[in-house]
Amino acid sequence: MKRNILLFIFCIGSYSAVLAQSLSGKVTNQDNLPLQDVYLYNSSQAAHTHTNAFGHFQLSNINVGDTLVIAHIGYKTRKEAISAQMFQQEWHIQLEEAPVELDQVTISPKLNSLNQISKINLQTHPVKSSQELLRSVPGLMIGQHAGGGKAEQIFLRGFDIDHGTDINISVDGMPVNMVSHAHGQGYSDLHFLIPETVENIDYGKGPYNANKGNFATAGYVDFHTKERVNNSQVNFEYGKFNTLRTVSMFNLLNTNTQHAYFAGEYYLADGPFSSPQNFNRLNVMTKYTASIKQNQKITLTASHFQSKWDASGQIPQRAVDAGLIDRFGAIDDTEGGKTSRTNFSLKHSKIIDRNTFIQSRAFFTHYNFELYSNFTFSLNDPVNGDQIKQKEDRNLLGLESVFNKNYNFQNFDLNIQAGAGFRYDDVNNNELSHTAHRKTTLSTSALGDIDESHLYAFGNVELTFGKWLINPGTRIDYLQFDYINQLDSVYSNLSESKAIASPKLNIVYAPNSDWQFYLKTGTGFHSNDTRVVVNQSGQDILPAAYGSDLGTIWKPTPRLVVNAALWYLFLEQEFVYVGDEGVVEPSGRTERMGIDAGVHYQLTNWMFLDANLNYAHARSKDDPEGLNYIPLAPEWTSSGGLSFQLPSGFSGGIRYRTVADRPANEDNSIVAKGYFVTDMNLNYQYKNVNFGLVIENLLDTEWNETQFATETRLKDEPNSVEEIHFTPGIPFYIRGKIGFTLK
Repeated sequence: MKRNILLFIFCIGSYSAVLAQSLSGKVTNQDNLPLQDVYLYNSSQAAHTHTNAFGHFQLSNINVGDTLVIAHIGYKTRKEAISAQMFQQEWHIQLEEAPVELDQVTISPKLNSLNQISKINLQTHPVKSSQELLRSVPGLMIGQHAGGGKAEQIFLRGFDIDHGTDINISVDGMPVNMVSHAHGQGYSDLHFLIPETVENIDYGKGPYNANKGNFATAGYVDFHTKERVNNSQVNFEYGKFNTLRTVSMFNLLNTNTQHAYFAGEYYLADGPFSSPQNFNRLNVMTKYTASIKQNQKITLTASHFQSKWDASGQIPQRAVDAGLIDRFGAIDDTEGGKTSRTNFSLKHSKIIDRNTFIQSRAFFTHYNFELYSNFTFSLNDPVNGDQIKQKEDRNLLGLESVFNKNYNFQNFDLNIQAGAGFRYDDVNNNELSHTAHRKTTLSTSALGDIDESHLYAFGNVELTFGKWLINPGTRIDYLQFDYINQLDSVYSNLSESKAIASPKLNIVYAPNSDWQFYLKTGTGFHSNDTRVVVNQSGQDILPAAYGSDLGTIWKPTPRLVVNAALWYLFLEQEFVYVGDEGVVEPSGRTERMGIDAGVHYQLTNWMFLDANLNYAHARSKDDPEGLNYIPLAPEWTSSGGLSFQLPSGFSGGIRYRTVADRPANEDNSIVAKGYFVTDMNLNYQYKNVNFGLVIENLLDTEWNETQFATETRLKDEPNSVEEIHFTPGIPFYIRGKIGFTLK
């Protein structure tokens, strides 16, 4: 055994000793800021590499006279003939900015090649809220059903993800998902993010990334905010339903080594409802970045968000059919809530050498939440109604450090990533109460304090040789759950803990820079609510998810990108805490499989077309055939559109999204109706002034944004009825915009 180990070490050492002639350098933009994931391709030797987080690269097996192609989205592609002088010192490459085009997209042996498209989408698809940025992920749909201030409902890959149970969402690495939340597990309220501050979106589907942990079963989305703002800007928007929005971004500091900016947003809206939403939201954010001595960089970010609103909730179809209310009416118009979130984060990066760096981050969040809902009206309390209050006060803090090392050998490259971190949630007065008219608390059914600790470590290896990428990885997560029930007469701290290992293996084959095949496999997990964990005495508290993707990305012409994937996902037994009722409900094993397909086509220098089509077959494994539908799991979804950006200053586009009819209950006897909605936008840039017009629901379609099969009873009804309850989608809605760039 010792002889084999020594032989292995000798072989590795031998490879190190025979490193091929290599070229190293750094790629920056015109402002000397490093560019990550720049593609460098040696067309003479068919070798390639990418820049790391600091713009550094090293390319082996390269000779004088070879031609190097340097490409990155949003920059002019360069071709350089390699000279002898380039090997004598680190080569500094500066790329010139250019309009985003599909011919800048390169399909190499890389795990998330399709993410390059997100930069094009951000520039051509304007959004009105940070939650709508989620729609940039192909196949992901959202729906709002509580007055605009509540986190949206999310649908992806045959999941009704509710507000975040099976998707890992983060901003600059800071988690958005709230574990053991008063309203629902994984609750993800993105409204603290100002959409104009987003630089790019990193996303992936399935449990295949070792650096993504809890909730990353259907996938993950990580938003990255801008490091700096070149020009200050002020924008105003006004539209139907008393909608007012103003956004400002101010450049506070901008030098070669330091950047700082401030961003603010204020939003008001009544919505189309008979009872006004009275929705208002305030966001402020500031970010400071500095390069310091000894190849180090720090980033400090602080933000605050608060909002409050009224809501009409989900209304029963029978009340509309009977003429008791119209589609925008309410049974209980005292629903609504208020919430706030204050964030502080610190990111530190240290370059050890051109192939080695460490990135660390720390964050702290203080969060408040209070929500009033009435899902069943007078089913349980005919006198006072069934309104409930869910409330909590939370402190969230965490720390993570990741080591990255790259080795360049003669015939292959090896990248090693190892990280560790922790997250601690201190949740106080997590409450579920029965209330009347949002004023009187009639009874409290759940009240307690939650402490949830999460420690983790992961390792990730990328072995690139020729046209292949082999990516094995694994992570280990350990969770500690503590719950103190304040309603108990005697103090008791219920505690459980659990660990889980999640291996991954991804294989990518790229026969050329325009075509890629991939097989992704791995396991992940979705933790359950602390109250579930202690109730079940530690059993089935970290159910695993097993997934696999087989797909391809193809660029048959410089301006056409096509992608397709077959996928499968199996989830083990889960116990879910139903926060609206304060009960534990087993959901059993589930199985999902489907197809994702997409196309992006640049028709001209100024016109883009995109579309995606997604199918998912979702079933429960523990129920008999015909009774095993998963309620609200989307089967067919699609979105896409046509956008343009003319040199004359005009830009705009038209977009659609559609969801087919889907089961609303386990036997498909109640159906949630599908919808097809189109939106349009038009903009004109004149010098430093931008004029815009946005129309939502251009065709004034009557559609239901969210739907549930719910058993309810109205005040004068003798018996309860189970049927579709819905929140109506917005009708034809127009708003105008004007923005000023301050140079």
